[in-house]
Amino acid sequence: MPKPEPRPRICDYEGSNYRTEFWERKDRDYEDRVERIALRRLLPPNGQRLLELGAGFGRLTNEYYTYKQVILVDYSLSQLQYAQENFGRSDRFIYVAADAYKLPFRPGVFDAATMIRVIHHMTDVPRVLTEIRRVMTPNAPFILEHANKQNIKAIFRYLIKKQGWNPFDLAPVEFVELNFDFHPAYITRELSRAGFVVRRRLPVSFFRVGALKEHLPTDVLASLDSLLQYTGLMVTPSIFVQAASDQRSAFSTTDDEDDIFACPETGAPLHREGDTLVSKATGLRWAIRDGIYDFKAPLE
Repeated sequence: MPKPEPRPRICDYEGSNYRTEFWERKDRDYEDRVERIALRRLLPPNGQRLLELGAGFGRLTNEYYTYKQVILVDYSLSQLQYAQENFGRSDRFIYVAADAYKLPFRPGVFDAATMIRVIHHMTDVPRVLTEIRRVMTPNAPFILEHANKQNIKAIFRYLIKKQGWNPFDLAPVEFVELNFDFHPAYITRELSRAGFVVRRRLPVSFFRVGALKEHLPTDVLASLDSLLQYTGLMVTPSIFVQAASDQRSAFSTTDDEDDIFACPETGAPLHREGDTLVSKATGLRWAIRDGIYDFKAPLE
């Protein structure tokens, strides 16, 4: 029998103070504003079921208010618990703790997806992009944000020999453990290989510089960034990509919340038994913890 694929390294925010320390106490209102501008430009205004990968504490979830249902996926149960406190329990918001490399969903159940400030933690980009395409309907929009290896700071540091890695090389660079920068052409290539068609790209965060954010009003910086996003100058630290799944994607419609799920290990259908989802094929059981589907590990 073939050996199972080795599990990629995973960046786990479980129990972290990411919301307070990274966002609320670090004056990142500018970054939040310009990312929302790009997201609104690229994501269709409405749809049926949207997959938010790496939703975390739900920073951007309110941008999807026109979608009928939003499935928030994150590896961290504690981050999802905070999101649940904010958005509540309902048929509209579904919270799922899961590994993005093994999504616990049937093929073709999402007609939109976003993945923002997440892929820079991924060691196996082709694998995760293939998983995302698998669960999307044909021609479904996918908005991906990635850290840009070819940003102006990296280029300058390389040219003056203050940096060893080459920003013009297509290979990803891991500049800190589980933190990767990607060349825009690399991301475009891997999206195409996974079954996506790239339609548009926006450079974002032109003014991600502490001194500028300290001395200039956020409204001014956000307005300038909004204009510069149209230039196509792919030298910013962040790039937003609008892609769409190709015609090879599956299509599956269901209004039943539990019917969107499948065993992440085998792909087998699941059925609910109390506060668990169970695979008849394998007997694997997955917990539902206070309204959050937990697919990080099966119950013993």
